[in-house]
Amino acid sequence: MGKSPIKLNITNNIKELRALDGIAQEELANAIDVTRATISSIEKGKYNPSLELAYKIAIYFNKDIQEIFKLENTHEKN
Repeated sequence: MGKSPIKLNITNNIKELRALDGIAQEELANAIDVTRATISSIEKGKYNPSLELAYKIAIYFNKDIQEIFKLENTHEKN
């Protein structure tokens, strides 16, 4: 049998970073050229951003991607 599929659980702390800086979702969205709904979906874990968008967010907050997005790597059990 082959290896089990890899499931990725990606979380982020964008909401917390925004709160620390006093930034609304709309302000962040405008700065990185996406909609407020996109920011909301990313924060809630309903949407994982592209690598390019993740870098834009990291650059905006002057952080490394790994400081914003956390990856939990798990193998699915059958």
